[in-house]
Amino acid sequence: MAAMLTSVTNTKLSALLEQISHALVLKDRAGNMPQGILSSTMADNKAKSTKPVNKTPPKSPSDPAKDRAAKRLSYDSNSSHEGAMAGEISALEEAFRKFAIHGDTRATGKEMHGKNWSKLCKDCHVIDGKNVTITDVDIVFSKIKGKSSRTITFEQFKEALQELSKKRFKDKSDEEAVQEIYKLIEGKAPIISGVTKAISSPTVSRLTDTSKFTGSHKERFDPSGKGKGKAGREDLVDASGYVSGYKHAGTYDHKVQGSK
Repeated sequence: MAAMLTSVTNTKLSALLEQISHALVLKDRAGNMPQGILSSTMADNKAKSTKPVNKTPPKSPSDPAKDRAAKRLSYDSNSSHEGAMAGEISALEEAFRKFAIHGDTRATGKEMHGKNWSKLCKDCHVIDGKNVTITDVDIVFSKIKGKSSRTITFEQFKEALQELSKKRFKDKSDEEAVQEIYKLIEGKAPIISGVTKAISSPTVSRLTDTSKFTGSHKERFDPSGKGKGKAGREDLVDASGYVSGYKHAGTYDHKVQGSK
């Protein structure tokens, strides 16, 4: 019995000693950590603690419609400002472009043919019949344009006007003459004349007067001259039960009810 108690006590004691030994080993390992690893760990912890904190308040969600409207207003204001600056010199160029594309669907408005140049001078009263004639206009055009070219650019157009201004306004200085001839052209557009009109003649009237039609052509129109459509082109069978030409169809019920 005593031997059994001694064996149990020794077993418990050995287990307890083993646990104590294991705990000492873990403590020793923790205490003997290499200095480099320890320093690196401390530096990382310090860097994390000193990292600047973003104090910028979060951006509030905005309305996409308001953002688009603000951008559009900004774009419109910039465009209007640029347009105002360009509007000071665009009146003459706008007139040039209108006459340059007149009668030509393929024209870009950047170059002008001699025919349109002559029309511009005529419609804008640059040609007065005394100081400036159609011959003068043609001579200036041939002088300004290139030898192998048939058109003039806007810059050449202004040179041509400068040449004509000397003859058109002889009593004014060169600068005043140029400004006066510019005023004749600014804001103008081609005058459209000779539009085709409907011709009214006895021959046409006789051919279109339905009251004078005969035969099968007469049957295609009613007395007012309006076409009957299919009824005037085909023979439609009358299945109403009345003889052809009877004018009182559908009046029987009315007569009977009226007599009662």
